[in-house]
Amino acid sequence: MQTKFKRHQKVRLLLDPDLEYVEYHTEGSPDVQDQTPIKKGMVGKINILLPNGQYHVEIIDEKTGETIAYVPMAEEHLEAIE
Repeated sequence: MQTKFKRHQKVRLLLDPDLEYVEYHTEGSPDVQDQTPIKKGMVGKINILLPNGQYHVEIIDEKTGETIAYVPMAEEHLEAIE
């Protein structure tokens, strides 16, 4: 299977992800109040290629460099950066 992106490649979201599939990365107990909304324009890096052909993207906070969440995204909804 030919893929457009490689593992750990930086990407930008071109579309808001489906909130049902957003997996927030939280230390300790998850608090809904502290969760940053994931939206288009956010930067992340490719984690893995899922069996359904989508990419598992690790969303990174641009200020702290910490992982915020993981989202599945289709190839056409991602843009390579750098």
